[in-house]
Amino acid sequence: MVGDRVRAARNRRSISRKTLSEISGVSQRYLAQLESGTGNISILLLRRVAEALDHKIEWLVGEEDPYTSDAVAMMSLYRQATGEQRMRVLEILDPDNPHLRRSRRLAFIGLRGAGKSTIGRLAADRLKLPFLELNEEIEQASGMPVNEVIALYGQEGYRRLEKQSVERIAATYDSIVLAVAGGIVSEPETFNYLLRHYHTIWLKARPEEHMGRVRAQGDERPMAGNPAAMDELRNILMSREALYARAEAQIDTSGRGLPETLDAVLDLIEKRGFLRA
Repeated sequence: MVGDRVRAARNRRSISRKTLSEISGVSQRYLAQLESGTGNISILLLRRVAEALDHKIEWLVGEEDPYTSDAVAMMSLYRQATGEQRMRVLEILDPDNPHLRRSRRLAFIGLRGAGKSTIGRLAADRLKLPFLELNEEIEQASGMPVNEVIALYGQEGYRRLEKQSVERIAATYDSIVLAVAGGIVSEPETFNYLLRHYHTIWLKARPEEHMGRVRAQGDERPMAGNPAAMDELRNILMSREALYARAEAQIDTSGRGLPETLDAVLDLIEKRGFLRA
């Protein structure tokens, strides 16, 4: 399959195997083996071949051929879509009723210091809904603090308990306000479940405000002995931004006081009809 796609891509560009060899730095003999399906090419060399063909490497090895597959074209468009557009697409493609599936469950996502717990508790109180902190649920299920869970079972064990807790809460509550840890977006299966079964709201802020809020709570760990902590925080936010943007809605809390942020969140929930029966 890979050989067929390389050969087809080369033919589309109307270049000879010799030319491809010169551009990619991969020998003609090796390219001949690759195109015939007998070459055992490394990822590094295949990347060079793909770049020489103006291809993405995944186009050569993925299950779907980008030139014949509607799914690949849809994926490209989906990546460019806004969070609201993505949710509408999922609602069309998913046969279940998304409104009934999410019921009256709200989940706040975002980096540490975004205000998920504080805003979540206050919003739950105003909306007369129960409030849960996901990490507290994980601690109750495991019988130990989260840091001990990670120390004993590693990140994999923690993520497994996280997924189980998100699913258990959805099965237990039709109406709930949930605050989740910022790293939940890095676990695709868990995050996709959260997006389908909860109305998700991303609380976003500037990196400096994230750090300032954590320190204002008396927690100096983010800066302790790490002068590059702010740069690391910026990098984390940048790497997760596209994932957080998949949330059904978002509120920028930068420069806003607590009352103003709470009012904005409650107004958004009302306008979007997240709690309508």
